[in-house]
Amino acid sequence: MGNIMKETVEDYVCHMQVPAKLFATEYAGSHYAFCSAQCKERFIASPHLYVGFPGRNAPAQEGKQVIKCRRLLLSAPLDAIQAEEVKKALLEMMGILEIEINEDKLEIKYDLIQVTAEQIADKLGLIGANLGGGWIDHLKLAFINSMEEIEINSLEVEKLNYLMNVSDKKHG
Repeated sequence: MGNIMKETVEDYVCHMQVPAKLFATEYAGSHYAFCSAQCKERFIASPHLYVGFPGRNAPAQEGKQVIKCRRLLLSAPLDAIQAEEVKKALLEMMGILEIEINEDKLEIKYDLIQVTAEQIADKLGLIGANLGGGWIDHLKLAFINSMEEIEINSLEVEKLNYLMNVSDKKHG
């Protein structure tokens, strides 16, 4: 019989048991399946968040969050009603932790393990379309052009350190 694939596997993003062929992908020689296109997108965007590096657990495996903060400067201020609509719609998304709106400034704190920047940008586009009056461009462009900061260990630094350690072991 040999290599028969399991009928169900764990979705590494949301931890649901899913059919092995559902939203399937291959990464680093391993097979992964997901409950939805959103979970697959999150995994593909940052697989090391979910499966780590050889010999090192991923933040998701250790129950950690990867908090990002995105600050947007809007080209026009939101009025109180618009601000409330934006805040409510964003907080409905999984992984959005906090929204702060002050006139033309919008700050979004989110867990990168649960939601991607692209998913937030898409949501802002939908919110902007609902607000009308050019808000689709105001919100989505502000998000795309915003500055990010990671408030816990930078995964890129971890990746660089890992690669340097591997290189040192090969040459040492």
